[in-house]
Amino acid sequence: MKSTVEQLTPTRVRINVEVPFTELQPDFERTYKQLAKQVRMPGFRPGKAPAKLIEARFGRAAVLEQVVNEALPSRYSEAVTSSDLKPLGQPEIEVTKIDDGDHITFTAEVDVRPEIALPDLEQLKISVDPIEVGDEEVDAELDALRARFGTLTGVDRPAASGDFVSIDLDATVDGEVVEGAATEGLSHEVGSGQLIDGLDDAIVGLSAGESKSFTTKLAAGPQAGKDAEVTVKVQSVKERELPEADDEFAQLASEFDTIGELRENLVEQVSRTKRIQQAEKVREATLEALVGQVEMPLPEAVVQAHVDNALHNALHGLDHDENKFAESLQEKGSSRAEFDTETRSEAEKSVKTQLLLDALGDKLEIQVGQNDLTQHLVLMSRQYGIAPQQLMQFLQQNNQLPAVFADVRRGMALAAAVRAAAVSDTAGNEIDVTEFFGREDAADEAVDAAVDAVEEAVEAEATSDE
Repeated sequence: MKSTVEQLTPTRVRINVEVPFTELQPDFERTYKQLAKQVRMPGFRPGKAPAKLIEARFGRAAVLEQVVNEALPSRYSEAVTSSDLKPLGQPEIEVTKIDDGDHITFTAEVDVRPEIALPDLEQLKISVDPIEVGDEEVDAELDALRARFGTLTGVDRPAASGDFVSIDLDATVDGEVVEGAATEGLSHEVGSGQLIDGLDDAIVGLSAGESKSFTTKLAAGPQAGKDAEVTVKVQSVKERELPEADDEFAQLASEFDTIGELRENLVEQVSRTKRIQQAEKVREATLEALVGQVEMPLPEAVVQAHVDNALHNALHGLDHDENKFAESLQEKGSSRAEFDTETRSEAEKSVKTQLLLDALGDKLEIQVGQNDLTQHLVLMSRQYGIAPQQLMQFLQQNNQLPAVFADVRRGMALAAAVRAAAVSDTAGNEIDVTEFFGREDAADEAVDAAVDAVEEAVEAEATSDE
């Protein structure tokens, strides 16, 4: 097989391939066997009819067509591998010549990853805000813990934010009752914002037995998006009394003997949360720095695919009604032109990021092991609330494992970039990134421990399913 590559643009190539018939002999034999199974010929067992009779029955042109159609994918892959190309998406293949008995030629146009000049990772300087844990944040954590052990007491006064009320609700649209909207004795925490927009404002100031009507926009149901007249009636008002923050409470709510020890633990919890948040900012800042230092042409077809997918997702919830979409954008203070501009900008950034991290993964020779993939799948399964085996089955059935594999590799490439960069906070303090991004020379026992934890989680999930 011979192949040559024409560079059409920095991100698109045409591969010209010539395959001699001598290389297609296995393909012909396989095609003859497949066609032979479709017919019964006197004197021959099923599937054993000779090639000449098969061609006489189906026609030489039909045989050639099937051979070519089945041979092209593997020959295309072979040409890509020999040319060291990195294709993006599916190729557009055209058979340009069939010289029966001699050779076939075809072309394949496909988008490819452009040449990318990567920055020196050791020259990256990343700066993020320092971690500061204030007393008010610890107090908020302590109050949240006290609230879990609080008691509700009925009060004879108007409802205020933070109170718990029992309410009745009903709603109408254009004077007609909204089915399913009426309810009685519903418990609600005033100020939580968990029910209907405008409800908390209406409840504040109402005493037991009082009601109030207000207008709001329905968020769900057959009449979603329409203005509704909602009436709320307060049946009872209760306030939450919190236990005293003392040693007795510490012993009740935790494994600590004193309130001082409990507060120290809460300080560590808040600090841990902030370290996680800081690590995410480091990751984002590193990615932003990489993207900002790299220039590359983008494959238009790939960018357009991202744009089309975003538009499809936006329209899907509106029954693909363009008028409803325009109204929705207008309500948000936007327009279709602004949506298109923002969507394209996001698509270009997404494509650029993926191509950059893929190239970085190649340069650093990032290898995704089974353990890396397993850890990622376990985390995904917990996020979606399903067993790892179910998630794996779903991904395999929908051919999504390659995309997950690519995401894992990109994450590993970015983690390597973070480890190579000089990371500090704005106060000039160096930040140790190994807690969340690992060490380049991580000890084998640390890796083994992480793998064992993942395997134990998988086994636990399997046992629970049984």
